[in-house]
Amino acid sequence: MAKPIIHPNWSITPDRITDGFSLEITAKDVDSLRLAASSLPHHTPVAVTFLPGEEPAARIAAAKAVRELGFEPMPHFSARRIASLDEFETYLNAVVGDAGVRRCFVIAGDPSQAEGPFEESSALIATGAFERAGITAIGVGGHPEGHPNMSVEQCFSVLETKCADIESRGMAPLIVTQFGFDSRPILKWLKQLRARGIDAPVRIGVPGPAGIKTLMRFAARCGVGASASVLARYGISITKLIGTAGPDKLVDALAQGLGAEHGPVRLHFYPFGGLEKTVEWIREYDARH
Repeated sequence: MAKPIIHPNWSITPDRITDGFSLEITAKDVDSLRLAASSLPHHTPVAVTFLPGEEPAARIAAAKAVRELGFEPMPHFSARRIASLDEFETYLNAVVGDAGVRRCFVIAGDPSQAEGPFEESSALIATGAFERAGITAIGVGGHPEGHPNMSVEQCFSVLETKCADIESRGMAPLIVTQFGFDSRPILKWLKQLRARGIDAPVRIGVPGPAGIKTLMRFAARCGVGASASVLARYGISITKLIGTAGPDKLVDALAQGLGAEHGPVRLHFYPFGGLEKTVEWIREYDARH
C-alpha cells in the first residue's frame, strides 16, 4: 500500500514561517471564523475541538461551517468522553457526511476515568472506523515539554506505535503539539523525534495573542513550562502581568532555528485571545516579513 501524503511540500523558510498554518476553534467560534474568513488562505486546516458540555450537533454544525467557508475541517475526538462505539461512529459519520471531513484528530481527553469503552486515543484508531468512513489523515498529540503521566521514552514509543498503526490502515499520520512559550524544547524534541525514525509531519502549537493572565491560566491548565526565564524569552515579565502578549519572539526563534533535520513542520495556532486577533496577528506578521 502506498504511503499516504498530507501535503506534497512542507518545507518552510524563515521568511515564510507561517505558510500552511492551521487554526483551532470551538463550536462557539463559528461567527468569528466567518468574520475572519476573508483574511485566511483557502483550504486552511481548521480543527474543531471536543469540549465537555458541547452538544455533538454544535460540533457538526461547526465542521460544516468550516467546509462551507472554504476551509478544511479537522474535528477532534476525545476518547474518554465518548460513551459508546455507537456514539463514536454516529458522530464520525455525521461530520463526514455533512462536512466532507477527511482529517480527524484523536486525543485521550482530560477525564481520569473513561465515560465509555475508550481509554486512549489508540483505541479509537483500532476500531477501524476512521478508514471505513474514508478518513485520509489522523492527527495525534505531541508533547515537546513532556507528559504528566508518561516518561519521555514512553511518549516517543506511543507516538511511534500510533503513527505506524495509522499508516498500516492506509491513512497519513500527523502530529500536533501542545503550545509552548520556548522554541528550545520544541526544536530539541523535533530532532529526537526524527532520530527515532518518526517522519510524520508536525504542526507546532503556537499560542495566539492574548491577555497575559489568560496565557498564564492556559499554561497552568496544560502543564506548559512558564518559568520567569521562559516567559522573559517570550516577552512576558512576571512582575507586570497586565496587557497582552503575542508569539512574535517564539515564531521568530522557530523561523531561525528550524532546519532540514527537524523534518516537515508547520504552525498550529491556538487562539486563546480570540480567533480574529490571531488571524490579524498572522496577517501583520506576514506583512512585516
